[in-house]
Amino acid sequence: MSKQFSDLGISAPLVKAITELKIVVPTEIQQKTIPLLLANKTDLVGLAKTGTGKTAAFGLPILQLIDTNSAVVQAVILAPTRELGQQIFKNLESFAAFLPEVSIAVTCGGIPIKPQIERLALPTHIVVATPGRLIDLIQRKAINLKETKFLVLDEADEMVTILKEGLDEIIAELPKEHKTFLFSATMPGAIKQLIQNYLNKNVVQVSANMETVGNQGIDHQYIVVDPIEKLDVLMHFLNSKEGERGIIFCKTKAAVNKLAKNLAINRFSSGALHGSLSQGIRDRIMEQFREGHINILVATDLAARGIDVKEISYVVNYHLPDAYEAYVHRSGRTARAGAKGLSLTVLQPEEVTEIADFEKELGIKFTLFNKPTALSIEENNTLLWAKQIFKTKPNHEVDAELKTKIKTVFHHLTKDELIEKLLANYLLQNKNEPTEKPVKRQKMK
Repeated sequence: MSKQFSDLGISAPLVKAITELKIVVPTEIQQKTIPLLLANKTDLVGLAKTGTGKTAAFGLPILQLIDTNSAVVQAVILAPTRELGQQIFKNLESFAAFLPEVSIAVTCGGIPIKPQIERLALPTHIVVATPGRLIDLIQRKAINLKETKFLVLDEADEMVTILKEGLDEIIAELPKEHKTFLFSATMPGAIKQLIQNYLNKNVVQVSANMETVGNQGIDHQYIVVDPIEKLDVLMHFLNSKEGERGIIFCKTKAAVNKLAKNLAINRFSSGALHGSLSQGIRDRIMEQFREGHINILVATDLAARGIDVKEISYVVNYHLPDAYEAYVHRSGRTARAGAKGLSLTVLQPEEVTEIADFEKELGIKFTLFNKPTALSIEENNTLLWAKQIFKTKPNHEVDAELKTKIKTVFHHLTKDELIEKLLANYLLQNKNEPTEKPVKRQKMK
């Protein structure tokens, strides 16, 4: 019989809240982590792929261990990005639905600090923060961590650089006897060094089955294309996924902008997400994506951290990531909460040899995704052209006399005859054109 959260020691109010969220059976990392954190006797390292429920693994025990009679910051949770920080905050708020006396605040960079300082002046038990903003608050003496019992480093492999630079300053504010819980999807050398430097020498390490958990629901595939056909092949794939939600990852902000513009021209329901956009725009695009108003996000790696949307059915690596860890985080955006998903990597011929390295390093298996034929791509582009016409809004500023003259030209044609002629004209015009039309690069502000 499967273990329940109550079997792990989770209290009734928390069990009631997560049951209403349809979180019923603990994942492996939750089963291994929760009893240890509730015992509150050791530092802990939790190793599990993204999408395996790490937030509940540390969030539920911390919520339960909060002393609500003491109006001080008792737990600090560090996250690499604003988006992930907001996601953790929302999850904790949901978990604490029946613990109204527990006060949780989120404080992240990229948005005005003054309202956050005002919020922290009120009684606060748990603070979710990005490292840079927390250090800023410490320097301004706007946060008191002298009685903080727990420090959580979530997705630590994504914030190694800033932790190396600023963790000393954060640790200096904490009492000596605090506990540190570090969670990561991968364990590069820099993380091992952090553990050695900052966690107790008797630290306990737990890991979910890294060979399967987080990967078992993901179908890893790759497709090989020449540069000139890359965009057409992508649009063919996206058309086959019409109505489904997915994320396309690019290496740079400029590449995100260029691809997003191409998708918009071809009337795909999409939005761009990268670090140079204002927080307001990023929040609006994410809200549109979560609500299903747009189906496709084109994003850089860091901008997409914290996207926890269960219905993401596919991820496309439009550019092969530089690091194995980046692939883990990209592919982990799909197949969340036990669902299935596809992670498709688009390769140029000279990159194919790298697939074997990814397989060996990550313990996964890639299969070849069949490239559509030239005829199938041509038919898809023709269909996209038709959709462009269908989705084009009428121009009511066109001179009425000119409209009348044009109607006169077509008046004797039936609807079918007009479609036949339009189609023939389109095919004739595109017969000798290159498959990928260049898009003028947008000027970066």
